[in-house]
Amino acid sequence: MAHTIRDKEKLIARVRRIKGQIEGIERALAAEAPCGEVLRQVASVRGAMNGLTSELFDDHLRAHVLEAASDADREHGAQELMGIVRTYLK
Repeated sequence: MAHTIRDKEKLIARVRRIKGQIEGIERALAAEAPCGEVLRQVASVRGAMNGLTSELFDDHLRAHVLEAASDADREHGAQELMGIVRTYLK
């Protein structure tokens, strides 16, 4: 996936921020933080993951469907994305 290689540092930085947020949830639970605080942190992580997922879906669609080198590549990219979306929506 050339687009993930091209944006590798940006994507890794996003993943590291999400990792930090998850570690914050772990610390909050260990410290017996109020449930409202923990839920807010979980909602933030979910939003961050949805943002990352959306960016990756968009990049995949552009690179492997819209700008595909051939019709066969376009079909493969579309089929791959449809399978991933099905898994994502389960």
